[in-house]
Amino acid sequence: MSNQGRTKADTVAALKKYSAAILLGIMILINLIITPNFLSPGTLWNVITQSCTIILTGMGMTMIISTGGIDISVGAVMALAGIVSAKLLPFGLLPAVAGAIVICSISGMLAGFMVGKLRVQPMVVTLALLIGVRGVAQVINDAKIFYLSGENAAAYKSLGTMKLFGKVPVQIIPIILAVGLTYFILEKTVLGRYIQAVGDNPKSAALAGINTARTLMFVYMASAVLAALAGIFDTAKIGAADGNSLGLLAELDAIAAVAVGGTSMSGGRAKVFGSVIGALIMQLITISVNMNNITYEYAQVMKALIIIFAVYIQREKTT
Repeated sequence: MSNQGRTKADTVAALKKYSAAILLGIMILINLIITPNFLSPGTLWNVITQSCTIILTGMGMTMIISTGGIDISVGAVMALAGIVSAKLLPFGLLPAVAGAIVICSISGMLAGFMVGKLRVQPMVVTLALLIGVRGVAQVINDAKIFYLSGENAAAYKSLGTMKLFGKVPVQIIPIILAVGLTYFILEKTVLGRYIQAVGDNPKSAALAGINTARTLMFVYMASAVLAALAGIFDTAKIGAADGNSLGLLAELDAIAAVAVGGTSMSGGRAKVFGSVIGALIMQLITISVNMNNITYEYAQVMKALIIIFAVYIQREKTT
């Protein structure tokens, strides 16, 4: 290959590798031009607050997709966490949060067992859980909205409204912890190597002595726990839990963030920070549409086009 051809190939490879970051930069530049007050601190804090759900669910989805699986039940798990935590709130904030996380982790454990041990397709398993878990969330409160009230309500609501140093949204804490812990697990631990090995080739991973069932159970439980936390923070932000609408379609934004961030949908190498960039892109689309008084349906179309582009880039990488 000539030097010119090699340089062109390197340029194309670099563009593909950093496509998510480039896209985020383009979106920021466009908003600087068309969106009023885009650089204001209020807009920045709003992006952080609104991105919390996508980033938390996106971290769990990153681990699952890197194993070659998928989880479309995260929105339903969010709803269950919101309802359960609201119901347990009279016993105290800590028992409410812990109880919701434990109950939701059972959903993840069940998904991991069926996918890892019984070899049921992840889409089938999580579709069943999407329906079943959402149904449980609705039944618990007779499909009615549960408004936070009582002596512990203020403490719960502070999880969604409190500002650190009077300015920074409290949601920055779960974002940093979730991203940092996910990166550490996937990049710095033996478990992380196992997770990505299962995604590369589950049969080879099993022959190498990796307990694939246990590995899959871990990632699905981790995804459920992160989805539960997202549901709790969303409930705190709005001051109510709604089993009908809380977390609705959250799984689609999470999957989109992972795809746009560059993690292969067929499994293998995970890109944690790519998923964070993908989540910011998804949220920036929504905020841009809202701040410019554009019909929200246009945001859905833009997200769909970006996902198609991201999947196309991935296809090019593997050919």
